[in-house]
Amino acid sequence: MGHIVGAIRTPRDKWIEAGLQALAAGGPDAVRVEALAKRLGVTKGGFYGYFADRDALLTAMLDTWERESIDEVIERVEREGGDPKAKIQRAGMLTFSSDRLLPIDLAVRGWARRDEAVAERLRRVDNRRMALLREMIGTFCADPDEVEARSVLAFCAAIGAHFLAADHAGRTRAQVLAHAADLLLDRPRPAAGS
Repeated sequence: MGHIVGAIRTPRDKWIEAGLQALAAGGPDAVRVEALAKRLGVTKGGFYGYFADRDALLTAMLDTWERESIDEVIERVEREGGDPKAKIQRAGMLTFSSDRLLPIDLAVRGWARRDEAVAERLRRVDNRRMALLREMIGTFCADPDEVEARSVLAFCAAIGAHFLAADHAGRTRAQVLAHAADLLLDRPRPAAGS
């Protein structure tokens, strides 16, 4: 009988997923066992079959976020191939344009301001992201200082675009970000009108 529901997430994964969704919507304070149980339509007793306590759930949630936002993104970027500039863009899209990962990433950033252990985890993830950017940008830019500057500008643009409320004088945000990517990745601009 168990094989019939093979595609459904295991109960432990359901708790983690519900926790990540609560985190994305309301920050770490919204991750409450009772509220998650209600959301899942189960009793909170089942929670303790998988997790010693709420902290164990929070750790599992961060493990899942780290795996999905770094390991799985890098794996997919490598699998789908392309030149380094295409890989950078794909990694950015998978992480910072994702309806799933972006809200979680932004919530982790907020949480990291209040929790040193989360800040350390975020530093590790961001260092891996920066290493990927350096490696890719280093394939077409030889100056280490310029590689670092382009990497940090690309990363800041990817995150900062979600906080910026400014208008762009007759241009869309997408057009401005596309032009910024062309500058950062040293690509020729498309001809006007294309």
